[in-house]
Amino acid sequence: MLEKIKETADFIKNIIQETPDFAVVLGSGLGKLQDEVNPIHVLEYRNIPNFPQTTVAGHSGKLIYGTLEGKKILMMSGRFHYYEGHSMETVTFPVRVFHLLGIKNLILSNACGGVNPAFSVADIAIVKDHINMMPEHPLRGKNIDELGPRFVDMSEPYNRLMIQIAEKTASENNIKIHQGVYVALQGPTFETPAEYGMIKAIGGDMVGMSTVPEVIVARHMGMDTFCISVITDLGGPDISFSVSHEEVLNAANKAMPDVITVVKGLIKNYQ
Repeated sequence: MLEKIKETADFIKNIIQETPDFAVVLGSGLGKLQDEVNPIHVLEYRNIPNFPQTTVAGHSGKLIYGTLEGKKILMMSGRFHYYEGHSMETVTFPVRVFHLLGIKNLILSNACGGVNPAFSVADIAIVKDHINMMPEHPLRGKNIDELGPRFVDMSEPYNRLMIQIAEKTASENNIKIHQGVYVALQGPTFETPAEYGMIKAIGGDMVGMSTVPEVIVARHMGMDTFCISVITDLGGPDISFSVSHEEVLNAANKAMPDVITVVKGLIKNYQ
């Protein structure tokens, strides 16, 4: 696996010839953020050695290198999910590559379900912490000492300064924004009312099927991480709310202007 990561990193490095300031991973329906980047190179996943392919609507499958707010950005338009049948090694492979490219900062986005009663559909929320309930752990197995330690400190999975900057950006632009705990489940089914109730009972504010494996691997390698979520549906034992992937994409689209503003503010003002 390490040789494959190095091969992919070398391939990308030979094309972009620079070290990006940020890597950005776009979640379901959040692809419009890529339109904010001034592109220099656009690489299709299928043309990148060892890169898997995305199979989910709303994930286009392109790696975009360019500039945003004066910073160099490497953006994944389309991520990989455990529920697609990928191994955790595959799901987190791009983050490993980002590290070998010398990238220190990782921004993730996702669409998720809300269980906090203060949340509404199309609200945005900053992930302040997470609960990992996926059935496989991305660091299970032999540790690659070259990438990080066997046992990883997760006391600050989401960078506090990044969160402060994002909050300040939202406040300055009169954007309503929440903070919350993200619970990661395997998927691909949306949660039952009882499962939503469980998520709330264990301290979760929102639930989704991505992000946490990438964050764990990023922290394993010492990267600073930040995640912004769009609340695309609501659930709980007393809430009757059907949901489809199309509705998820519609809610993400509605929230996009605010997501773009917050992410651009973070990129402009962090380090």
